[in-house]
Amino acid sequence: MAENKSLQNFDWDAYEKESKGSLNEELIQKYDNTLNAIKDKEVVEGVVTSINKREVVVNVGFKSDGIVPATEFRYNPDLKVGDKVEVFIESQEDKKGQLVLSHKEARAAQAWDRVVAACDKGEIVTGFIKCRTKGGMIVDVLGMEAFLPGSQIDVKPIRDYDVFVGKTMEFKIVKVNQDFRNVVVSHKALIEAELEAQKKEIVSRLEKGQVLEGTVKNITNYGVFIDLGGVDGLIHITDLSWGRVGDPKEIVQLDQKINVVILDFDEDKKRIALGLKQLTPHPWDALDPNLKVGDKVHGKVVVMADYGAFVEIADGVEGLIHVSEMSWSQHLRSANDFLKVGDEVDAVILTLDRDERKMSLGIKQLKADPWENVTEKYAVGTRHWARVRNFTNFGVFVEIEEGVDGLIHISDLSWTKKIKHPNEFTSIGAEIEVVVLEIDKENRRLSLGHKQLEENPWEELEAKFGLDTVVEGKIVELSDKGAVVALEDGVEGFCTARHLAKEDKTPAAKGETLEFKVIEFNKDAKRIMLSHLRTWEERKEAPAKEAKAKKEAAPELPKMEKTTLGDLGVLADLKASLEEKPAKKAPAKKAAKTEAPAEETPKAEEPAAPAEEAKAEAPAEEAPKAKKATKKAAKKDAE
Repeated sequence: MAENKSLQNFDWDAYEKESKGSLNEELIQKYDNTLNAIKDKEVVEGVVTSINKREVVVNVGFKSDGIVPATEFRYNPDLKVGDKVEVFIESQEDKKGQLVLSHKEARAAQAWDRVVAACDKGEIVTGFIKCRTKGGMIVDVLGMEAFLPGSQIDVKPIRDYDVFVGKTMEFKIVKVNQDFRNVVVSHKALIEAELEAQKKEIVSRLEKGQVLEGTVKNITNYGVFIDLGGVDGLIHITDLSWGRVGDPKEIVQLDQKINVVILDFDEDKKRIALGLKQLTPHPWDALDPNLKVGDKVHGKVVVMADYGAFVEIADGVEGLIHVSEMSWSQHLRSANDFLKVGDEVDAVILTLDRDERKMSLGIKQLKADPWENVTEKYAVGTRHWARVRNFTNFGVFVEIEEGVDGLIHISDLSWTKKIKHPNEFTSIGAEIEVVVLEIDKENRRLSLGHKQLEENPWEELEAKFGLDTVVEGKIVELSDKGAVVALEDGVEGFCTARHLAKEDKTPAAKGETLEFKVIEFNKDAKRIMLSHLRTWEERKEAPAKEAKAKKEAAPELPKMEKTTLGDLGVLADLKASLEEKPAKKAPAKKAAKTEAPAEETPKAEEPAAPAEEAKAEAPAEEAPKAKKATKKAAKKDAE
């Protein structure tokens, strides 16, 4: 009972508090001494304790190990248990009570300083190629992403970038951008450094004419680059083959091993010119020695130009067919109108120079010259159909057949139409019937006519459109000088601007039909001049002219009788005085002159001749009457 009473009175809370406090402090102190003191957001060093495909377990000396994703160690495929690595303390305890670490963050925190230091020292670094990007690759270097240009992957051109993804390679940091934190690395720089010494040795042993084996490294449109074992040489496209080469890929392929000859090299610039065709004899040396001018050959068109076509008649042996030797036609044309690349043709050798290795060919010579029998085939006066080839201001050039050309002068196109330019009459490519007027065999030209197909209508037109004929016409063309007027039978006349005036004062218009009067007809010059003005002016003047004509036609008897009788009376008195006083002939004449009034003198003198004629014609029995009338007239005049 006493024991139970003492246990009941025991202060367990005080005991527990006393014993727990001292024990916890002691135990905690001992436990803490075994652990590292770590803080969040700092970088510490740890030891890899376990590795699997998904994660890496790292012991940093804390109460629990941390887990890092395995992807953060891709750059280091040789990672193994026991390796020391740097990690970043993201959190000492997550929701599950686990330590959260990051190797990527740890590397990034110190990577930039390391990258800058490595660039300054020229150190070689290891990087992991993560993926492709435009123009190159993305590489993880020292915990930072760097750019690897495609041209810096290898000394050889890379045709497939994907084969490098996921590889770990050594690089040299060639560029650092402080502002944008950009890094550029190169793997090619490491290789070039190794090859530089080899190049110097190879170039020092090169000689012109030396034959070496190489590998086709790259093919361009101007040539082929050959790897000679550490140094590159170029075969220009013209040195690939003795024949024409359109594309170097027709001769070689990538990675192909071929023998080449050294043509030239520059030791300082390390440029080497190589040749492939020089390993075979020149085709001209193997050309048939019996081949001569005039022989017929067969070949293939390999190159086209405006002035001609190059035809390969044997490998490396070409001849030129000039455009003038493709057709007997004299028209200026392009060679592309006759041939194209790839055509196989027969030709005749025109010139052959084996020393200069030149040859000219012709294909028109395979046909007969059409001008040999032109006088028989196209005799003067014969009719033919021709195709219009070209225009000039003075005529139309036509082709009757290939090689036979002729000219129709503009004046020989039509009898009646006034043609300013041939394109008013025909068009290029049109068929036109012609008559041969003249043959110039020496200059290979024909003078042709079109209007000569019909008879000259101007002989008949003269009767229809004679001078002063009034015709109806339609204005087809207007200008400052006048108007071209279309008449019947396809004839055209011209009316000057002054003669185009209308009665109502309105201007004449194109397409208007008016009456015209022919004021000139010249059949030699084939010209008809017209006037609309004359038609209405003469119509207005017709009544006045008619009255004038009637007046001029009526006789003026009273006036003529009075004048005649007066004149006859004076003459009769003079005659009587002369007969009575023959001795005083002269004074009588004077008196007669004095008695005549001054104003009458001119009238007496003017009709003298008619009076004498009247006197001479008067019958004898009328003399007394005349004398009596004369006296009355004289008396009246005196009064």
